[in-house]
Amino acid sequence: MSEDVKRFLDRLSERSATRGSEPSWIAARRQAGAARFEALGFPHRRVEEWKYTDVRDIARGDFVLAEDAEFSQASAATLGLPLESHRLTFVDGIFAPKLSDLADLPEGVQLLPLSQALADNHEAVGGPLGRLTGVDFSPFAALNTAFMEEGAVLRLAPRAVVEKPIVLQFLSRAGERAVMSHPRILIEAGGRSEATVIEHHAGDASAANFTNLVEEIMLDRGAILTHYKLLEAPEQDLHIASMHMELKRDSRFTSFNLCLGGGLVRNDLVSELNGEGAEVIYQGLFHAQGRQHVDNHTLANHNSPLVRSWENYKGILDDRAHGVYNSKVVVKRDSNKVVAEQHSANLLLSDRAEIDTKPELEIYNDDVQCAHGATTGQLDEEAVFALRARGIDEMTARGLLTLAFAGEVMEQVGLDVIAERVELAVAGKLPDRFHLAGLVEAAVALNED
Repeated sequence: MSEDVKRFLDRLSERSATRGSEPSWIAARRQAGAARFEALGFPHRRVEEWKYTDVRDIARGDFVLAEDAEFSQASAATLGLPLESHRLTFVDGIFAPKLSDLADLPEGVQLLPLSQALADNHEAVGGPLGRLTGVDFSPFAALNTAFMEEGAVLRLAPRAVVEKPIVLQFLSRAGERAVMSHPRILIEAGGRSEATVIEHHAGDASAANFTNLVEEIMLDRGAILTHYKLLEAPEQDLHIASMHMELKRDSRFTSFNLCLGGGLVRNDLVSELNGEGAEVIYQGLFHAQGRQHVDNHTLANHNSPLVRSWENYKGILDDRAHGVYNSKVVVKRDSNKVVAEQHSANLLLSDRAEIDTKPELEIYNDDVQCAHGATTGQLDEEAVFALRARGIDEMTARGLLTLAFAGEVMEQVGLDVIAERVELAVAGKLPDRFHLAGLVEAAVALNED
């Protein structure tokens, strides 16, 4: 056993010594997760799935578990999203009831921290928890299972409709020692239910913590779920996350993966399309600068006929930032009349920025419509000149053109408060005359000129 692995397992032993009694199935899963993590160790760059991402900063980190969830309401309000919502807030992985808002949940909607769900009815949680994301998925999934204590559980009864967004807020604090958290999110959407979930990560500017998140989402027949992940984590935070979705007949899952922060970021998105008419949409935008590293891996398994996946990811990289985008579509042998599209476009704002992009198709059926494409380029200097000729200063011109590049994803974002955060990160503070309404359309028109 390496010293890096031993250090994390020692933290697990320390936590186990202070943890109260728990159901035997949880203890067994912890043990399985710890054993699998010990066997796998941290991934290295000789592993194909981790070829472009170096996780030594995590492996060598001396992280502890947080002991409390103290965070001022003023700071939380500043970092949070100003919109009416149902909200669960976690501070360094610990549930913070004073920063949460669970009032007035609609009938048929259950939203509660994982710790409470386990205390109230652990058997109801035990069945779906871990069904999509097992300990074999990755060393980090195994590690999450070993430490699994807190997170969020959302259950939608059949035909339940949630009008207000549901926000899962994760805050990272700066402290004397770096901390780690291993949140688990479980979402079960009943037949023909509908909701919007916002997973928001933010924190103190000087925080340098490690978040290792696993999310499992199960959509029953006809369910519709829109999921926003807004990552505004501090620039030194380390963030590993996997999200697995199961879609049954006629269900639809839309993902907006918006990565604007974090020092080292890895997102794995895996969808299982298991019923005719199921549809998954991956919309992604990542913006990195300095020495940030952002790695997005997506996988869509088309396990049934007449299912559809559509994917559009855009990367904007500045300074010495490094981006990775790996997208894979798998069409099973009996899955005819499948439609799958992958689109990747990347904008390099610096000669030292780097992108590794790799779309993949693995098809075992002839009766399909599948396509993919990837592009990488820089800002068109002629377009910059054209904007400056209209009286726009160079910084604003470059900001507008960069925002226009992101426009195809931005136009689909249905919440202004999120679109504004993305706009500020991508283009900076633009003059007031370039207000958000119509900004993308105007910038695209200027770019075309």
